[in-house]
Amino acid sequence: MDFGGGDEIRFERLGRAGVVTLTRPKALNAITHNMVKALGKALDAWEEDASINVVVVKAEGRAFSAGGDILQVYEAGRAGKAPVDFFADEYRLNARIARFKKPYVALIDGIVMGGGVGISFHGSHRIMTENAQFAMPEVGIGFFPDVGASYLLPDLGGSFGMYLGLTGARIRYGDALWSGLATHTIKAADQAGLLDELATSNDPNAELRDFFVPAKRETQRQDLDSIARHFSKGTLAGIIASLEDAAGGDAFAEKTLAMMRSRSPTSLHVAWREVCAGQTLSMDDCMKMEFRILNRMLAGHDFYEGIRAAIIDKGSTPQWRPASLDAVSAADIDAYFAPLGERELEL
Repeated sequence: MDFGGGDEIRFERLGRAGVVTLTRPKALNAITHNMVKALGKALDAWEEDASINVVVVKAEGRAFSAGGDILQVYEAGRAGKAPVDFFADEYRLNARIARFKKPYVALIDGIVMGGGVGISFHGSHRIMTENAQFAMPEVGIGFFPDVGASYLLPDLGGSFGMYLGLTGARIRYGDALWSGLATHTIKAADQAGLLDELATSNDPNAELRDFFVPAKRETQRQDLDSIARHFSKGTLAGIIASLEDAAGGDAFAEKTLAMMRSRSPTSLHVAWREVCAGQTLSMDDCMKMEFRILNRMLAGHDFYEGIRAAIIDKGSTPQWRPASLDAVSAADIDAYFAPLGERELEL
């Protein structure tokens, strides 16, 4: 089946299942504009196809998807042609998945970050194996948790979503299941068997119950208590102050504080505000908000500096502007969320 994905994404029919496979394993299945457009076309076709009961999204290689193709974004932005259209289509796809009328099963075996989260965690069934790792690490590259993170993260109890958004910490499948990010956990060895069953079933929930293997939460109870205590504060400054007060005798607080201090101060402010705002917004309104932020990020400094430090000059220390949390003003952050007028995202 050809929806224009070329050799980056494959579409097949397996019984009553429409199967999507990300096929860029050497690039850790980084999401391209081509893949976004092709997946959107497939969903349009399969939603109306009465012979398709379920859509399954999986990937080749050791990663589900490590995110968007940020090097491509960096090069385009540096050439003065910031790829706003790519993000607009990606965000529309994220919202499209959230309202998809049929079961949408993401089979996640390996790393899932950034843009990979956007095409998996808005579906009805998010299945992770013991090989899976989840992260939204954008604040570490001067960007912000996007692709619907402002809708996903506020729903996680114990301020766990705020913690993930502000630190970029990686979690495994047990934490993902117990936080509510994942709906099911299975053994990696059972993926092919599950796919075969989904292809012939009229009830994906029944098949998933048969394959479900409980996963224990990996984060220690005392650390979960620390996250709930520190990251529930009413301001970003309050979170930092709370961590500072505890850091002397609390290894977790000390490690978390050090992690946050390495992140872009602007990104931290933006991420805190978007996660707070997302608590009361619909998925569509979250995507519109994120598109406003995105436009300002692509016109700013820290995103390109973060990519330079992480990918171009690997391992170097990024020089954030402003360089400290205190140097970022409320007016600076307000500008990221301001309406775009005629350039607002249309869904």
